[in-house]
Amino acid sequence: MTTAADLLGIGQAAMKVALDLIASRDPGRVTLKSDRDVASEVDYAVENELRTFLARETPDIGFLGEENGETDDRETLWVLDPVDGTANFVRGVPLYAVSLALVEDGQPVVGLISLPVIGLHYAAMQHGGARCNGDLIRSRATASLQDAMVSLGDYAVGESATEKNVDRLAITARLAERVERVRMVGSAATDLAWVADGKIDATVILANKPWDTAAGTLIAREAGALVVDRFGEQHSLESTSTIALSPELFGDLIPLLAEQP
Repeated sequence: MTTAADLLGIGQAAMKVALDLIASRDPGRVTLKSDRDVASEVDYAVENELRTFLARETPDIGFLGEENGETDDRETLWVLDPVDGTANFVRGVPLYAVSLALVEDGQPVVGLISLPVIGLHYAAMQHGGARCNGDLIRSRATASLQDAMVSLGDYAVGESATEKNVDRLAITARLAERVERVRMVGSAATDLAWVADGKIDATVILANKPWDTAAGTLIAREAGALVVDRFGEQHSLESTSTIALSPELFGDLIPLLAEQP
């Protein structure tokens, strides 16, 4: 019988394949997927390589990748973002990550995030805690917004971007008035991993693509962070927003996000 620990090990082996491939190649040709949303040759190469690797190692588990979509409708899936933060990656900005999760019945049960340039490798199993480079990690217990560093997900691009960004810009302004610092990293997986690791106190991502958030939400929860949507409701892969934060910040940050622009 394959255990969660076995699947974590398979996921870690897959991540090594991805990191070796990234280290061996330049981004290559960059293609425009939609308005201001790009993919590099490495994005596609990593996804194709891991799809093949995971199909061989776990033939009964499906696969969902950002670039090529889902192979089937099985309830258990590997979910991959081959390069989260491609815009950073193609410019040589070191803030990008590989994000891999195992999702069962809509819930992530294994999560892996690696930042290859920085050398930070995060891993978690459901009910098993979260680790960075093998060491247990915990989120910060920051209780006051004025002491909090808060990261924001990217502003919207594509359809309805102008309308969506009215809300995002208003939230940015409210945060700027009340928190210690606002940051925009450009990688949702990194944002969530850094809440787990206590590098930031909260992240506000007003989107919820499963390849961006599945691994990170599990890692953040296992490190003691609270993961909800912008209205304070329990987060799931069907949520439309992703907020990870120190539990002590909930009473101040969630009402701030609910204010009308």
